[in-house]
Amino acid sequence: MNADTPADEKLTHFGFETVPEDDKARRVRGVFDAVASRYDVMNDLMSGGVHRIWKAAMIDWLAPSPGSRLLDVAGGTGDIAFRFLDRAGPGSHVTVADINAEMILVGRDRALDQGRLDLDWTVGDAEKLPFKERSFDYVTIAFGIRNVTRIKAALADMRRVLKPGGRFMCLEFSKVVVPGMDKVYDEYSFRMIPQIGKLVTGNADAYRYLVESIRRFPDQETFASWLREAGFEQVKYRNLTAGVAAIHTGWRL
Repeated sequence: MNADTPADEKLTHFGFETVPEDDKARRVRGVFDAVASRYDVMNDLMSGGVHRIWKAAMIDWLAPSPGSRLLDVAGGTGDIAFRFLDRAGPGSHVTVADINAEMILVGRDRALDQGRLDLDWTVGDAEKLPFKERSFDYVTIAFGIRNVTRIKAALADMRRVLKPGGRFMCLEFSKVVVPGMDKVYDEYSFRMIPQIGKLVTGNADAYRYLVESIRRFPDQETFASWLREAGFEQVKYRNLTAGVAAIHTGWRL
């Protein structure tokens, strides 16, 4: 934090760094601007392709109904959106909202290459979604919630745009629950991921931030309590790969 920061200014974290709340979104946009074109390649390299299994598990648990409407938040490259449409079938529609315009451009290009027309793309903030209340059957966010400045505000707004009876689902990195595995995971994350990021994207700092942001994210029970505070009901979660990631879900009833 800069010594000139006003004493009453609200602070948050950017990885392990403490920053003014109003500065975090700008810095997060900078990270994803830098890596957007190689984001999906990096996901495969970092996880050995396991992120695909996690995303498939998310869609399996969501089990979307035909003809339904999804809002995928922070879904710029389209990974969750495409899986949802393939599962939900004809008549379904996805709106992708992402604060980062570069990520949206990557997703639009992917959709056009695949001939997908049943999507809308919106540059928008998860804390202040530009949609009417009760607009969507499902709201999802995958590996994006930890980058939001005011997570509880975002959860409340995602609930706002759900229809009554609608379902929220979040896939995010979480806390390892197998003793000893956390040390191996930390060693890999802090030593290897920034180096892979540097080789593939030319930006080690972006991936150092992403690793740090994972460690700053709350554990499974704490995040579940935040969903309940936001008004979601029937809140549950499932650990994936010993808690390296977790799926959280809740309903607007």
